[in-house]
Amino acid sequence: MVGEVIAGRYELEEVIGGGGMSSVFKARDRLLERHVALKVLHDEYAEDDEQVTRFRREARAVAQLSHPNIVTVIDRGVDGGRQFIVFEYIEGENLKQLLERTGRLPLRRAVELAAAAADGLAFAHEQGIVHRDVKPQNVLLSNEGEVRVTDFGIARSLDVEHELTEAGTVLGTSTYISPEQATGQQATPATDVYSLGVVLYELVTGEVPFSGETFVAVALRHAHEAPRDVAELRQDVSPRLAAATRCALEKDPRRRFPSMHAFASELHGCLAELAEPDLAPTLVGLPAVRVAAAAPRRRRRAWAISAAGLVLAVGAVAAGVLVLGRPQTTTPAPPGTTAARGGSTATVTAVTSYDPRSDGGDGSEHNTGLHSVADATDGSAATYWTTDIYKTRSFGGLKPGVGLVLDAGSSVALKRLIVTTDTPGFTAKILAGDSPTGPFGDDSTTETVGRSTSFALTGASGRYYVLWITLLPPGRTAHVNEVSAG
Repeated sequence: MVGEVIAGRYELEEVIGGGGMSSVFKARDRLLERHVALKVLHDEYAEDDEQVTRFRREARAVAQLSHPNIVTVIDRGVDGGRQFIVFEYIEGENLKQLLERTGRLPLRRAVELAAAAADGLAFAHEQGIVHRDVKPQNVLLSNEGEVRVTDFGIARSLDVEHELTEAGTVLGTSTYISPEQATGQQATPATDVYSLGVVLYELVTGEVPFSGETFVAVALRHAHEAPRDVAELRQDVSPRLAAATRCALEKDPRRRFPSMHAFASELHGCLAELAEPDLAPTLVGLPAVRVAAAAPRRRRRAWAISAAGLVLAVGAVAAGVLVLGRPQTTTPAPPGTTAARGGSTATVTAVTSYDPRSDGGDGSEHNTGLHSVADATDGSAATYWTTDIYKTRSFGGLKPGVGLVLDAGSSVALKRLIVTTDTPGFTAKILAGDSPTGPFGDDSTTETVGRSTSFALTGASGRYYVLWITLLPPGRTAHVNEVSAG
């Protein structure tokens, strides 16, 4: 009851959710003086061994899942025979409340939300946990834009030997239930792929693929009927996004994405194609979404001019117009180069990562292979160099940062470097030196990097420049899609 104090510590303030077996309260942690979310098993199930075991298993399962897109478990216990779990409290709303408030979302916002949830679920699957009840009500959006998957109450371990509920039992929410769940088959990671596909469908179209008067009626439609294509319901849906939604909603689990990781990767690829902000009106009170680490994407040839390239092209044209108005004293820079201090020209090419062992690094970070250093200056905003994924945003406290070394071809004093990223929110500065291995000196102030950020350089000369990342974005890995001199 509201007003009660659980375990002499958690004061219940208000009911914020719940279901048939438990209620969720916003509570005040008197010891640490903060708000938490307290999930309490209903009294009538206190003597039900199976329900108590399932409740305890939820706490154990989520305690394994330390990921920026999954709600964190803080505590678990029993008070007066009542089982409870304590979670971090997320100030904000769930995606169902968001949809009820706004209707269908701008395409970019819809894909960002689904991609963040997919990243969290992919991590859960890697830890051997299938959620089994993915729905908008179980995806939270904080006021700061952080996306968190919650309520692993009917999650199952992929270790079937220790599974409580075997095939033949139908669990889940009918609107988002997978065909295999609807027919009593065993859940697999593909089950969560389907349910998240339904969530994506609703975010994009503002409606669910199937509805009905009863649980059974809706479940049977999921098992046997094909939904309307999202492209029929919304004309601005790209062929790639429509295909991704269809793939996630295949009736046969074997025809869906082979993993949640693959689904997340394709959603991040769709995001890369949505380079420009959606033209839909800004949603009042809706925070910018913080997308966690992007899964690997297939590299695609970039035929369109990137936004950063367009800015440079317009700037070059403007510069040419100004030159016509006065005598030229220097030779114009050839295409693809930019002016440095003193009238010289330079391009920059990413040549290696910078992770010095003397500062706790291992000497290199993603130099070759997928998302290699070359991707940071290949002229395509759809590819990127990436840092590793770290336990915390400050590199787990192991080192002060990690960097990307850029070669200007000769010793110059660049005016600025422009950095483009699809993981905004990390902090960085520019260093300069004469050797790719250092030493390097500061050549800019520290900036928080947005989707496109121009670093004004202080004038230090050097052939090599380092984008030195000192704090990671919320997803704990940073992408550098493009770096160019300006």
